[in-house]
Amino acid sequence: MAMMAPPLVLVAGLIIVPIAIAVYLSFTDWNGFTSPPHLIGFRNYVRLTEDSAVRHAAFLTLLITAVGTVACNVLGLGVALLLNRNNRINAFLRVLVFYPYVVGAVILGFLWSSILGTSGAVNAAVGAKHSLPFLSDPTWAVVTVICVIVWSSFGVNVVLYLAGLQTVPDSVIEAAKIDGATPWQTFWRVKLPMLAPTVTVNVVLVVIGLLRVYELILALTAGGPAGETRSFVYNILTSSFDNTQLGYGAAQSVVLMVVIVTVTVAITAARRRSEQAVAA
Repeated sequence: MAMMAPPLVLVAGLIIVPIAIAVYLSFTDWNGFTSPPHLIGFRNYVRLTEDSAVRHAAFLTLLITAVGTVACNVLGLGVALLLNRNNRINAFLRVLVFYPYVVGAVILGFLWSSILGTSGAVNAAVGAKHSLPFLSDPTWAVVTVICVIVWSSFGVNVVLYLAGLQTVPDSVIEAAKIDGATPWQTFWRVKLPMLAPTVTVNVVLVVIGLLRVYELILALTAGGPAGETRSFVYNILTSSFDNTQLGYGAAQSVVLMVVIVTVTVAITAARRRSEQAVAA
């Protein structure tokens, strides 16, 4: 029991206590300065349902998560299949693909802002008459944000899928070829089923990461134009610190936490049910 005490203290101090504080603050109108916080019941949660900014941020975050999850996994698996052979060129390309994931999101955001902004490199090259509103038009800005997020994120999926492909026995693939399976049939009926655990891990990691996306949007668009690219986390931080409404921000944080936990449990449960169905 004594050996379990340090990790239990860490879990309590770094996870349980902050969650409990956030839940408590979500039932208050605390602005970060007055003391003590004043309890207001479920008023913050009711306000969430009526706040158009929150609804837009939630919709944008769900859109980014849905599109990004599919794109990151499809691109990640596709590139992993192309780079699965061990040679110097593939080793270099693997590093090149993974590198954006290592670089900080803020740096990538500023980089792409300098490339795609109104006065960026692309518009400077095409001229003022033919400038493209990558970050100034609401629709273009949302599409640009999603593309940059996918580009910066799918490298880790490539690495995980490559690791998963290494676990597929060569004997199984050779047996499929001997049975006359085409490359597509080998992938669909042999490799993909054996990659199912890796797919689950990738989906969960991408979903959690995209539901919490903030830094890249901050550096790329600062939530603009006119708040069109504000994610849910961006809105939480704006409410909490810019508007000094920490109670309201805490309520949004609790909702996001519940969504993340629910989605993660649902994905894991669906995977377990599919495994049990196959085993039966």
